[in-house]
Amino acid sequence: MSERATRRTIILVPYLWLALFFLVPFAIVAKMSLSQVATAIPPYVPVFGLADGPAGWFAKARELSLDNYGVIVGDRLYVDAFLASLRIAAIGTAILLVIGYPIAHAMARAPERWRPILVMAVILPFWTSFLIRVYAWIGILKPEGLLNELLLGLGLIGTPLQIANTETAVLIGVVYSYLPFMVLPLYATLERMDRTLLEAAQDLGCPPWKAFWRITLPLSLPGIVAGCFLCFIPITGEVVIPDLLGGSDTLMIGKTLWTEFFSNRDWPVASAVAVLLLVILVGPIMVYQRQQARQMEAGR
Repeated sequence: MSERATRRTIILVPYLWLALFFLVPFAIVAKMSLSQVATAIPPYVPVFGLADGPAGWFAKARELSLDNYGVIVGDRLYVDAFLASLRIAAIGTAILLVIGYPIAHAMARAPERWRPILVMAVILPFWTSFLIRVYAWIGILKPEGLLNELLLGLGLIGTPLQIANTETAVLIGVVYSYLPFMVLPLYATLERMDRTLLEAAQDLGCPPWKAFWRITLPLSLPGIVAGCFLCFIPITGEVVIPDLLGGSDTLMIGKTLWTEFFSNRDWPVASAVAVLLLVILVGPIMVYQRQQARQMEAGR
C-alpha cells in the first residue's frame, strides 16, 4: 500500500469504530424515541422489518412523532430530574476540582522516583469493583455505621447523623468514585509544565501565590477542562450511586431513565430522555471545541 492509502486507512479505522458503536446505536435510540409505547416485544411501535421493504418503511416512518419529547418537557418529574442531575454534577465536579488540584499539584512536584508510586496510589481503587466500593459507603454512612460510631465515641455528636439516603451521601460517593478522573488529567498537564517559568518568575521577585495564579493555573487549564468533562458527564447520568446512597427524594435523570426502561418498560420515553441527555452534554463540548479551534487558528 502507498503511504497515502495507509494514512487514509489509519484515519478511517476510528471513524468506522465511531459509526459502528456510537452512531448506529444512537440512531436506534433516536428512532425509538419517536415511536409509541405498546404491549409487545419489543414494547414500541412501529417496528421496521426487512420484510416490509422500502414502501413499508416509508409508511411506518410517517407514524413517528415527537410526542415523547412533549411528554418530557410537560412533565415536571423529568425537568426536575434533569435539573437535579446537572446541579449535583456541577457541585460534585467543583468539589472534585478543589480536592483534586492540590493532589495533582503535589504529585507533579514530588521527586521523580516517587511519581509512579503516587500515580499507582491514585489508580489503586480501580482494582476493586465499583459496586463494592459504593456498597462500602453504605456501611460507613448509615446511622449505625462506622462514621457515626467514631463521632459518638469521640464525643463530637450526641445522636447519630442522618447522612445515608440523602443528597450529601450521593455527593460523597460521587467525589470518592470520580476523584481519579480529576487527578490524572491534572497531573499529566502539571507534570509536563516547564519549571523554568516559575524559576524565572521567582528571580524577577514574583511571590509564589502570584506565580501560581499567573503561570501555573493558566498552563493547567487544559487539564482542568479535561478533568471537569471526565467527571461532569458521567456524574450527570450516574445510576448506581444515587440508587444505593440516595434516598427517595434524590432524583437524578440516570435513575429515572433506568426506571422507565426496566420497571415501566416505556422504551420510547426512556429513549427520548437519553437523546435529550446526550444533546445537553455533547452540546457544550462541541461549542468548547469549536472555540478552541478558533483560538488555535487565530494564534497561528
